[in-house]
Amino acid sequence: MQTEYSAGTVAAARSLQTYTYIFTSAATFWTYDYACSLHQELAFLFQSRWTKVKVLYIVTRYAPFLLLIVHLYLNYIPNENPDKCLLLNNISTCFTLILMLCSECFFILRTCALWTNNKIVVTTTATACFAVIVTSASIFFVPTTSAPYETIPIQGITGCYQPSSSLETFVPFILLFALELGLISLTLIRAIQSWRTTNNRLYVVLLKHSIFYYACGLLFSGANVLMGLLLHYAYGIMFEDFQIFILAILATRMHLHLWQVGRHLHDPDIQMFIPLTDMSSTSRTG
Repeated sequence: MQTEYSAGTVAAARSLQTYTYIFTSAATFWTYDYACSLHQELAFLFQSRWTKVKVLYIVTRYAPFLLLIVHLYLNYIPNENPDKCLLLNNISTCFTLILMLCSECFFILRTCALWTNNKIVVTTTATACFAVIVTSASIFFVPTTSAPYETIPIQGITGCYQPSSSLETFVPFILLFALELGLISLTLIRAIQSWRTTNNRLYVVLLKHSIFYYACGLLFSGANVLMGLLLHYAYGIMFEDFQIFILAILATRMHLHLWQVGRHLHDPDIQMFIPLTDMSSTSRTG
């Protein structure tokens, strides 16, 4: 005899299936991007110097792989108890925060380079980023009894979800939105100040990359805030980790492009960008 389910259960099942499809698509996209850039990545890993920026690149590039494994397992496991869902979600949240921090660090370093490492800019951006990460971590890991994890009783539907929204679904993205709005403002101010006097190609690449990255970040952050406020079930968190994947891919691909552009330039003005490009060849140019 066919069991009838409530409208809420059916809606939750559909949201969870959609969320699973989106995460599977993200995994496919990340794998495709990695395969397409493998040649450039190997060149960068073997030819560039070992610096802090290179370590930052490696973490940002390969942490998504671990996050994907945890999330895909969470989405495809058979109906389990909510405690296991909470544990897996906490593990994936750790990777999410690491990726968020690393991706933003790339562009904080770029913003500081555009401002020639102005002490006020460096201190302000670093403090703001630290505050966003600490606040987000405290929100993510605060125990919540108002929105416990639930599983779907419908046969064939796997994974867990939270039936209602909570602070952790959108407040970190409000903070991230504010951080990126501040960074893009600094970038645009610097671009307006120097657009007539600067002919350095690497400088232009930094400006274009930063503006595009922040535009994507603002778009996704705004969408995640609205979805967390307005939608229920798995719909509210549908693009949270997808945003983190996209930003990590943009950060690493743009860094590869910056490195490739920089290694072919022989401009004395490039010296302030050497820590960003990790090029032994440019370090010998005067």
